[in-house]
Amino acid sequence: MNSEKRAVGIVGVTGYAGAEAARLVLRHPQLQLVAVQSRSSAAMSLAQSVPSLAGATDLICSGEDAPDAMAGCEVVILAQEGGAAVRTAPELLSAGQKVVDLSADFRLKQPELYADWYGFAHASPHLLEEAAYGLPEMNRAYIAKSRLVANPGCYPTAATLALAPLLEAGYADTTSIVVDAWSGISGAGRASKAHHFAETNENLSPYKVAGTHRHTPEIEQALSIAAGQSIRVSFTPHTAPVTRGILCTCYAQLTEPVTAADLRNVYATRYQHEPFVRVVQNTLPTTAQVRGTNNCVIGVEVDARANRAVIISAIDNMVKGASGQAIQNINLMLGLPETAGLDALPVWP
Repeated sequence: MNSEKRAVGIVGVTGYAGAEAARLVLRHPQLQLVAVQSRSSAAMSLAQSVPSLAGATDLICSGEDAPDAMAGCEVVILAQEGGAAVRTAPELLSAGQKVVDLSADFRLKQPELYADWYGFAHASPHLLEEAAYGLPEMNRAYIAKSRLVANPGCYPTAATLALAPLLEAGYADTTSIVVDAWSGISGAGRASKAHHFAETNENLSPYKVAGTHRHTPEIEQALSIAAGQSIRVSFTPHTAPVTRGILCTCYAQLTEPVTAADLRNVYATRYQHEPFVRVVQNTLPTTAQVRGTNNCVIGVEVDARANRAVIISAIDNMVKGASGQAIQNINLMLGLPETAGLDALPVWP
């Protein structure tokens, strides 16, 4: 191993998020992928299970439990199904390793919410307060000194970045927020039946409506911090017949008349030093603008007739919405340049 590079391992490497994390680590100038684990692909080469990585690595997937498979890693990315990291992370932390968890297992601060929203009793509630919520634009300093980071969900990332400046500035009526979001089908995961072509092609589908989606409490938790008060939102997710991307349109009644230009100035000031957030003018965000990147593009409009702000954000759900944000967090945790390994331009068309 190159002594100048920091050792990274990935648990659950053959799912979509795990494979994306592997792609990003393999091209990172200061990280080295040294261990990969996948029970479904045990003893197979990573390149055989994820053909897009052929020629980039000769690593073999371990089927061992994470602590054994990840020996020698400074940082471990957990890309497991929900409910697994609550058992895996404590063992890795006890071994002195840093952990970035891509599941929801450490995102919510109230342990009782896991039974309500995820269907399991949290096995490591003592770690919830310690875990840093891994949205750098909101929590950079705490992430940098943390050993356990809860990587945000894709919908919460898009919604929080869209609404936080409006709430921080006090312009939003906190009782009227609506989040209407569309996701590419990769968000359902590699094993999901949602990928049947005949059922997703040319088909737009709402799901988990009326506040029943698992990301709802995470969105509300993040926005409540931004607003400085408890927030409830109406959140409706949809699937779109595209592979990647989140397009999030957020609506909030304004507490006072304000122009779109004024709000754009608020957003531009809030995000002026953020390397991955871009506030656009004279155009609106699209998923094509961010495909394959760690960027978030935000558009700000005002419906003056209805006295309502309309904020639109776009991210790649696999990058800024998952594995790219994990790399951004690892960079912060290890004291590396925050943008290292994340400088890709969008793939277009």
